[in-house]
Amino acid sequence: MTSPAADPASEERTSRPAAPGAASRRISGAVWAALGIVYVVWGSTYLGIRIVVETMPPFLSAGFRFVVAGLLLAGLIAWRQGPAALRVSRAQLGSAALVGLLLLLGGNGLVVLAETSIPSGLAALLVAVVPAWVVVLKAVFGQRPTIGGVAGVLLGLAGLAVLTLPGLSGDVRLGGVLLVVVGTLLWSVGSFSSSRLPMPANAFTASAYEMVAGGLGCAALGLIRGEQHGLDLAAFSARSWTALAYLIVFGSLIAFTAYAWLLQTAPISLVATYAYVNPVVAVLLGALVLNESVTWPIAIGGAVVVAGVWLIVSTERRS
Repeated sequence: MTSPAADPASEERTSRPAAPGAASRRISGAVWAALGIVYVVWGSTYLGIRIVVETMPPFLSAGFRFVVAGLLLAGLIAWRQGPAALRVSRAQLGSAALVGLLLLLGGNGLVVLAETSIPSGLAALLVAVVPAWVVVLKAVFGQRPTIGGVAGVLLGLAGLAVLTLPGLSGDVRLGGVLLVVVGTLLWSVGSFSSSRLPMPANAFTASAYEMVAGGLGCAALGLIRGEQHGLDLAAFSARSWTALAYLIVFGSLIAFTAYAWLLQTAPISLVATYAYVNPVVAVLLGALVLNESVTWPIAIGGAVVVAGVWLIVSTERRS
């Protein structure tokens, strides 16, 4: 699951404020290359998840993915910056664990479960409504939204209604759709809370702890659901293993690193454009690779959601 910069969170981590004056810096070829990675890789994670759950249990596979990615990231931090970079206070560790559980167990975990019953492209379009929830949360806590933000929320919710109402989006299971909607709410709460909790100062360190905590939470829930019963590793297809490896290396490490670098290098308005590019990439890949049908209601509802995201991203300012 990915989330727009407007909400301040990425798929695997909570984003930190961009460096002052970033908007005035020259946009280099490296910036465009990193942005292209974020566009394509994060847009493709929905396809990867869908392929993983073809033969693998949803929560156990997600738990494995995030724990491995978190440990790899921690190892890279210790190697590049020294073990001291991983030191955090109890409060910081607790905050990172809580955010990780909200983002990766509640948010991403429910999307993984939902993709056992709904197309990956539809899941991506439903997830795109996350910034609308964040604007609502900000308003609840006293931050007055802009006119464009309000309009974006209304557009996003209208698109969500088209995608969610039974019968409008074609032959999809309503239960899977509702799982994604709940997941977006939990992801939004985690994103919103992260800037108000005592998080580790090093964004990469925070992300490593978030991924390990979220992964352990996913694994625990998988065991509670009984996903380990009758588990046969030989039954896991080669393409599911390949997709899982892709999600760990590209979705959780390479794209994350590119995004973190972009936040410190590129104008936030440019970085935020991935919010409405990812769903388009996801829908196209789902149709091309998995032959997922794109009905007119899904196309119209998705376009409305993306338009709402564009309004929010282009008018809201992160607090």
